[in-house]
Amino acid sequence: MLRTRLNDALKESMRAKDTRAVSTLRMVLAGLKDRDIAARTRGVTDGIDDGEVLSMLQTLIKQRNESATMYEQGGRPELAQQEREEIAVIERFLPKQLSEEEVVAAIAAIVAELGATSIKDMGKVMAELKTRHAGEMDFAKAGPLVKQRLSA
Repeated sequence: MLRTRLNDALKESMRAKDTRAVSTLRMVLAGLKDRDIAARTRGVTDGIDDGEVLSMLQTLIKQRNESATMYEQGGRPELAQQEREEIAVIERFLPKQLSEEEVVAAIAAIVAELGATSIKDMGKVMAELKTRHAGEMDFAKAGPLVKQRLSA
């Protein structure tokens, strides 16, 4: 479904002559095709699932944020702006991000459900968070919250 939305958005952007969106979506679709090809070695013949696509989109956003920061530090605000415009295009395909309170609540629910009691259970909790909330939260920020919860 997400793959279809990306292709449809590319066509719409081409009709609207939105060059930033066209180039960004082409880059996303090229990355998607690369991941599909890599997945064939694992026996996945019909392409990666939406969860992996969401993960890829989050990675692309993270890379662009890092690049924008580097460009700003290097005195290249026009390139930083370009990266931020690409982020805006990619974010259109991500589900609504959970607020910090919702992330804490999700962590608490999973910790209780799994019966996690110590830091040794962090891997299980993070894996369950990733399966249930792929694309909805930044796991780099969720990790310290899980660690704090389990060490309390």
